[in-house]
Amino acid sequence: QVQLGESGGGLVQAGGSLRVSCVASGGTFSRYTMGWFRQAPGKEREFVAAISWGGKSTYYADSVKGRFTISRDNTKNTMYLQMNSLKPEDTAVYYCAADTTSGGVISNTWPEAYDYWGQGTQVTVSS
Repeated sequence: QVQLGESGGGLVQAGGSLRVSCVASGGTFSRYTMGWFRQAPGKEREFVAAISWGGKSTYYADSVKGRFTISRDNTKNTMYLQMNSLKPEDTAVYYCAADTTSGGVISNTWPEAYDYWGQGTQVTVSS
């Protein structure tokens, strides 16, 4: 059983930066593809970014490419999402997720591909 917990959300002005973190426990973190998703009020959960087991391969949604950076530290069982040049449309609850079954695929963008989820952290970008 894998437990995930996000932190680092908050309120930031447009154009600002924020880093959210996800700490994993109860599993073998270094063997999982990890991803970030977000969900704004009234909208479906959407894919943001994913990272491979060792952290060398990453995949981003077009809406965040060039602004967000996903990374991980397997020695700390922690994944990060550095968010720069934030826009009001980035406002959402951000969730981290673990894919323990796809065998290393990082291009699965649908939530059903991930089998463990954190509780989410709110990111609000003011205009």
